[in-house]
Amino acid sequence: MGQNTHKAVIAVLAETLPGERRVALVPADIGKLAQYDIVVEAGAGLNAGFVDEDYSAAGGKILARAEAIAAADLVLAVRAPDFAGFAPGKVVISLGGRDAAVADAAAKAQILHLGMERLPRITRAQSMDVLSSQASIAGYSAVLEGARHLDTLLPMMTTAAGIVRPAKMIALGAGVAGLQALATARRLGAVTYGFDVREAAREQVESLGAEFVFPDVPDAKAEGTGGYAAAQSDDQQFRLRRALTEALSRTNLIITSAQIPGRVAPILIDEETIAAMLPGTVIIDMAAETGGNVTITKPDQIVRHGRVTVIGPTNLPSAAPTDSSRLYSGNMRTLLTHLCKAGPLNLQAGDEILDALAGDQALPARAAA
Repeated sequence: MGQNTHKAVIAVLAETLPGERRVALVPADIGKLAQYDIVVEAGAGLNAGFVDEDYSAAGGKILARAEAIAAADLVLAVRAPDFAGFAPGKVVISLGGRDAAVADAAAKAQILHLGMERLPRITRAQSMDVLSSQASIAGYSAVLEGARHLDTLLPMMTTAAGIVRPAKMIALGAGVAGLQALATARRLGAVTYGFDVREAAREQVESLGAEFVFPDVPDAKAEGTGGYAAAQSDDQQFRLRRALTEALSRTNLIITSAQIPGRVAPILIDEETIAAMLPGTVIIDMAAETGGNVTITKPDQIVRHGRVTVIGPTNLPSAAPTDSSRLYSGNMRTLLTHLCKAGPLNLQAGDEILDALAGDQALPARAAA
């Protein structure tokens, strides 16, 4: 894993998680990575709309899974593979950097797992930020999913039979996903509102034509490191829920996306709040994978509480796998270019980005100049 004199080999694997339709590298990016030899597992891009012939035409070599893994210096995936058939010392780059089960499996298999969630929030790493690129797709998809389950239409319509009033939509959490949800809902004609515990989010919410909701709850508003919201106590969360109830009782579509890295998602909506909602209200809980922002959320299930529907999708980017794969691939291409920016592949300690991706795992020491 130190300096290499040969051209490093990248393997692009097919995803094995049910419902995962993305691929880690698309054909268009293969030609932009001439410093690597690239092998692709047969069928890796099919679910995202990319056939093997596309990869071959771009310069990739199609291999069976075991052959691709065996040939690789770096293995790329969207979701962390189970490491079955991986020789000790292999390097895998994928999501799963905050998953304890992935970390344990990698340690047991003696695999260096570079988790993309660990990417540092610094300016020169922005073009590698898969969490942001995929959150943008997820925010868009969340609104479409919510609209599909609503009993009403999002836009206002004037017809000979009467007027259809526009639906009201609110995004709880004004990160990348929440802001994209607001932009999408507004384009579809909804009246939009945005909430975040960070006062700094007001300008972004209002720039999208939404009204910023900021309940007067002392000590419940906080900004953590890296632009994320800070964790709140149970009491702060309770008081915030009660303060939000009035605003939520007047909305038809609610998109929640409040998450704190490495922590269980904060509870923003409980059963008392749900009881006050309009009949037919739909909640899309984008934080379902980390516990959910709603007390009754169940991952990848639809839960009905009276006339309110709560949906907890955990893989919204896969709803648009072609574009989400293109964005993920672009992030990955930038990272791979960075790893070879000074010549042969270098996975030694001392690089701010690489050190962050490795987390607590040991990297080879950088040789003294």
